[in-house]
Amino acid sequence: MLTEKYNIWAEPNQTMTHTKKLLSLLFLIALAFSTSCVNTAKFVYFQGGVTASNPSYLETPPVPVAKITQGDILAITVSSLNEESNEILNFQNINTLQMSNFPGQSGGSAGARQPLGYRVDSTGNVVIPFIGKQFVKDLTLMQASDKIKTEVEIYLKDPAVNVRFLNHKFSVLGEVNKVGTYNLLDDKTTLPEALAMAGDLSIYGKRDSVTIIRDAHGLREIGTVNLLSREVFQSPYFYIKNGDVIYVQPIKGKVTSTEQRVQLVPIFTGIATTIAVLLNIFLK
Repeated sequence: MLTEKYNIWAEPNQTMTHTKKLLSLLFLIALAFSTSCVNTAKFVYFQGGVTASNPSYLETPPVPVAKITQGDILAITVSSLNEESNEILNFQNINTLQMSNFPGQSGGSAGARQPLGYRVDSTGNVVIPFIGKQFVKDLTLMQASDKIKTEVEIYLKDPAVNVRFLNHKFSVLGEVNKVGTYNLLDDKTTLPEALAMAGDLSIYGKRDSVTIIRDAHGLREIGTVNLLSREVFQSPYFYIKNGDVIYVQPIKGKVTSTEQRVQLVPIFTGIATTIAVLLNIFLK
């Protein structure tokens, strides 16, 4: 009975049928093993907070309001009915400074042309045509706009003044798809938005421990954020500040993006395929 069941001199068609069934079975086993071992919880953002209501709501920290400091570069835009005056006042915003572009440089500001802008000097002043020196240190952008508008109104009728930062930026390093330095456009830029600018984390990025390095009055403040938890929305690092460095650590064993068991799947699949091919050769 045993000889008949495993007769190596069986008909070729019957042998091929057995081989195909064996290959199909091995493929299904390998597929089931690989899909069952993947832990998706390690890649899903903002987990937790199960609630019966939909949508649910979470409180976020207050939006930090940046203040002008020494060395800041400001874009001060003045609009009025006097076009000639507008051109003089906006000269610093229209004309640009060519930035150096180094080999391999990438990111939001790579190869960009930096507007000249108005630089805040060591005394906290900016020098603006017509109105001269204006002390703007420790003012918010809104406060600086109102102050400059009051002075410009002496010379121009109904001017509109807008002040923006030109030099505020943040950097993203580590396991992201686009490492680089990016312009910080406003105070409301969040950590998820900053990572989205960098192309999101790579499959090797450690999502439960993202490091934020921040300048805190001359000291380096280092904190961590867990992107897998909804607690990120309540973190003091939820909003990005000027000069922040975001570092994404690699997962342990960067060889793969999932658990160690999944690393063995290609090996088992290769062995199974080899055995199947050998059986196919000897059973012909």
